[in-house]
This record gives sequence, C-alpha cells and structure tokens, in this order.
Amino acid sequence: MRKIILSGCNGHMGRTVAGLCALDPELEVAAGIDVLGQPGEGFPVFSSPAACTPRADVLVDFSHPSALEGLLAFCLERSMPAVLATTGYSKEHLEQIDQAVQHIPIFRSANFSLGINLLLDLVRRAAAVLGGDYDVEIIERHHRRKVDAPSGTALMLADAAAGVLPYEPEYIYDRHDVRRPRQPQEIGISCLRGGTIAGDHTVVFAGLDEVVEISHHAASRDVFAAGAVRAAKFLAQVNRPGLYDMSHLLGSTPA
Repeated sequence: MRKIILSGCNGHMGRTVAGLCALDPELEVAAGIDVLGQPGEGFPVFSSPAACTPRADVLVDFSHPSALEGLLAFCLERSMPAVLATTGYSKEHLEQIDQAVQHIPIFRSANFSLGINLLLDLVRRAAAVLGGDYDVEIIERHHRRKVDAPSGTALMLADAAAGVLPYEPEYIYDRHDVRRPRQPQEIGISCLRGGTIAGDHTVVFAGLDEVVEISHHAASRDVFAAGAVRAAKFLAQVNRPGLYDMSHLLGSTPA
C-alpha cells in the first residue's frame, strides 16, 4: 500500500482525493496539510509542512501557489516525490520547481483530466493542418471561486497550438482595450467565471466560411482528483528525479 500526504486536504479537491483514497486498497492518506489544521477523516492534519511528521511515499498538493516553497522544502528534505495539482504558479514558482526536479521526481499538470490530455493532442493535430489559414481562439469557463485567469489548461491548449503553428503566435488576453482588427499571428484567450462550472474549454479554428471547434466539458471536478490519484500511484514508483506530466502517465513506464 502506498501512503500519501495530502496538502490542501480541507478544500473541495483535497476532500475528494481523500474520499477516493479511502475507496482504493492501494492508497492510504497518512496525513494532511492545511492552514486550517482541522482534523481529517481518519488521518492527522497539520497546519504547515514543517509540523508534519508522518512518513509517506508521495505528496499530493491541491492547495495554493503560496504554499509551494514550504512544500518543496519538505519534499526535498525527505527525498519525497510530489504531485503538484495546484494552478496559478508565477514565473518564480516555476523556477523553484525547475530547481527541485534536479533532486526529486515532480509530477505537474495544469489539468489531470484524461479527456483534456486527449484534447491537447487533437489541438496539435488541428493546428498543424489548419493553423496557417485559420484564426485560433480559446474560450474557457470556470466556477466563480477560481482565482487564476486564464486557466492553466487554457494556456496548455494555447501552447499546444503554438508549438506547431507556422508562425510565432502572440497571446491576446481579453480584447476590451484592443482597438484594431485581429492580427493573423494572434491566439485569443477569453475567460468566463460564474456559478459552479467545473471547467469548459473550447479551441476555435476560424477560417474562410467555416469554423472548427474542439471542446471538452468537465461535469465535476472529481475527474481532476481521479487523475491526481493516478499520478500519485505512478510517481510513487518513480526513482529518477525529473519533471513528469500526463504524457508520462499515459504513455510511459516509471523510470
């Protein structure tokens, strides 16, 4: 049985991960980390990584970017792999992750849905075929409590298209202050926040007299928790430091 330490255990995603682990004979939550420090369902909860004493095979984080530094220090001290499921990292956060992967395995993805990762592949294929003559726009919708905009997934989709386009694209975030016709090299990214939308993403390829749309709809955020649990199982078997993502989980064997 693999043991995990669950950061952000009192949040919606943390509670969902804990519930999935309780039903999985291969996983056990050894401890939780949450600033509230409230007791978890069958496991101790600590208010900071420094206070967390139980041993585990892997850490799963569904908390907040501000917690990253302490979590990385905790994992580096214990040589513990980490699944980073939090979004909204800054450039400085990404640099910290790049330094940490020199010493420990880290699994990071802006979206742990299997469907979204299939969507990424479809977007690359469509952009390779259509991108030279079609305008590329991305529309994403999330619940009212989501803090970062655009979503990490929207940026993943933009990067997927940008990597195969025959030009160097420019990302345009919101057009309210843009007073000019759309430029051919742009990738527009539009955001909507409201209600309890778990996550909707659409990539639009708009050409002459026709439009191609590729979409993904998440009915609940449980799909992201399930993907993070799969990532934890995968990473618990990895011995080689480095940065891992859904492509490794779906198509590779542990290193």
